[in-house]
Amino acid sequence: MKFDPDAPAPKKSGIFGLPFTPDQARVVIIPVPFEATTSYRHGTARGPAAVIRASKQVDLFDHETGRPYEAGIAMLPIPRKKTRPVNEWVYKKTRALLDAGKMAVVLGGEHSVPFGAIRAYAERYPGLGILHLDAHADLREAYQGHTFSHASIFFNVMTRIDGIARLVQVGVRDIGSAELRMIKESNGRIITFFDDDLAARKEEGTPFARLADEIVAELPKNVYLSWDIDGLDPTLCPGTGTPVPGGLSWNEAVGLLRAIRRAKKRIVGLDLCEVGPGEWDGNVAARLLYKMIGFAVGLTTSTYILG
Repeated sequence: MKFDPDAPAPKKSGIFGLPFTPDQARVVIIPVPFEATTSYRHGTARGPAAVIRASKQVDLFDHETGRPYEAGIAMLPIPRKKTRPVNEWVYKKTRALLDAGKMAVVLGGEHSVPFGAIRAYAERYPGLGILHLDAHADLREAYQGHTFSHASIFFNVMTRIDGIARLVQVGVRDIGSAELRMIKESNGRIITFFDDDLAARKEEGTPFARLADEIVAELPKNVYLSWDIDGLDPTLCPGTGTPVPGGLSWNEAVGLLRAIRRAKKRIVGLDLCEVGPGEWDGNVAARLLYKMIGFAVGLTTSTYILG
């Protein structure tokens, strides 16, 4: 059976309207509809469902990355019950997919959920670098009584997981004094490009492409993307849990992916979290997810035939 990538998505198709099963796909998305520590607005548990609905409106040919769908993209079923403990569940799912030669992609849910995935990737790629897009530093030791809070994901990653060479943060515009101290005392393991500093340099005439190259230069060869959608301008993600004025535009976010490609660095894994349940939020997230996957799997040009 031939698959027509230009046809409307069939009703019983998978994410992005694709016909692949997880066994057939190179890229397998793990939906984690979990939100137990959200501290402002709720709804990210419905993020994966919003993304899969919107994904069927995404054109599969991408002007920059060609035909990422040809690698095979599939999503596991959205869990109907809470998965506890989440960290161990995500770790085992991710490790099993990596063992099978696949790229595992976590789709949250709140930003605490990729801890297990990052642990599995760090085991597979020692010396891993993380490019963290976020409005928040997420370096709190705990928040509102939760050690594994969405506000603590990278404190936990950097203190509990071996194999992380460097954390590079972009878009941060809300930060606590203890978080800033952790950055300064990290001896260069954590490098934060604050949103106001980037904005000031753009106002002075520095092209964002140059800024993106500087950001990516701080990363090692193998890169994991951990992107909280609130790192974007909140007009692009109005339903996210903790929106903050400022942030990256759509083209600037994609510009970071272009910079990774220019630097000939490799995106080995990724997550996208804190997607709100609204239609616009799902639309932006689905398109961002497809872009992230496209830059991760590389350029493809051949015509895929299913069967």
